[in-house]
Amino acid sequence: MATEAPQAASASQLPAGITDPGYKPLPGRLGNLTVPQQHALDKLKKELQDEGHFVPERMDDAALLRFLRARKFDLPKAKAMLLSAEEWRKDFGVDDIVKNFDFKEKVEVNKYYPQYYHKMDKDGRPIYVERLGLLDIKALYSVTTQERQLQRLVYEYEKFITHRLAACSAAAGHPVETSCTILDLQNVSLSNFYRVKDYVMQASSIGQDRYPECMGKFYIINAPWAFSAVWAIIKPWLDEVTVAKIDILGGGYKDTLLKQIPVENLPKEFGGACECPGGCSMSDAGPWNPPKA
Repeated sequence: MATEAPQAASASQLPAGITDPGYKPLPGRLGNLTVPQQHALDKLKKELQDEGHFVPERMDDAALLRFLRARKFDLPKAKAMLLSAEEWRKDFGVDDIVKNFDFKEKVEVNKYYPQYYHKMDKDGRPIYVERLGLLDIKALYSVTTQERQLQRLVYEYEKFITHRLAACSAAAGHPVETSCTILDLQNVSLSNFYRVKDYVMQASSIGQDRYPECMGKFYIINAPWAFSAVWAIIKPWLDEVTVAKIDILGGGYKDTLLKQIPVENLPKEFGGACECPGGCSMSDAGPWNPPKA
């Protein structure tokens, strides 16, 4: 009888704190690194330390591996990407945003362009929802600016990296490193999209270049027939690994979403059972925001 070939041992140990006995890290993650990948990680860390670029609070092994995976473990390219992100952090004022940003217009913006995190999918990922189809560009820019929208995006990315993922990892019992995104295009207007394409381009660039390897699943729902024209504009900005994580669905998306998201975690407007008091888009419900006793 043929025996199954044994799986090669990882060159790295599993991270601490795993309580899920069925957890198997994906390739390129801690606990599933080849010898060359482990060497690349060690060398990147040592070079950053020797050159005075190492920031311990945001450059743990899992964070460094994001940049290495994004550049297919090409060490010089991964290092250049990380150092570029560090320079961008200074130029954009990320540390100041984390400490002081206050999005006072959140309630108003939510009426004209809802963007929010809400609970977890079946793999423990935080769910992020963006309803581009509800965008009212004139009303939106009467209550906020493109600059503040980008600052909010960065503030939420930082919270995602430092708080949401840690809370989801603890709840799931294994490392959670990516999000599950729902982009709703119901009634989206092409003219509205073109008016925010600069923001969308900048937002995509920030996500891909400064916070790499954060996308786990990406569902584009209620995609209209004209979306192919929009997709033709967006697709070249994205690498092939990113494109492979994207499912483009029309109006019959409910069953696909429910395969990935528990019905009690999916907002009712998308075919789920969740009805947060005051609306899911303002609740920030999830393990990162436990209910007050």
